[in-house]
Amino acid sequence: MGYATIAIIGQSCLGSAAAMVLLISEMAMIPKMVLLFFVTIFCMAFNGAVLAQLKPLTTFNILILSVAFSTLVILFQII
Repeated sequence: MGYATIAIIGQSCLGSAAAMVLLISEMAMIPKMVLLFFVTIFCMAFNGAVLAQLKPLTTFNILILSVAFSTLVILFQII
């Protein structure tokens, strides 16, 4: 929990990069908005978990889920 501030900053930057890559992609509008919704929800879930002071393991698992999803979105849009 000591590194929560750094994790929030890093995860939020990665989530915003994923949102930017999605919005400039040539994908159809409906799938693009669904993916953007999930990127936003996962980022907000981690920020909410930190603010709600959930158990550290739960917070860390949400962080891993959010980072993994954002990274996959970026990688699949680049390829």
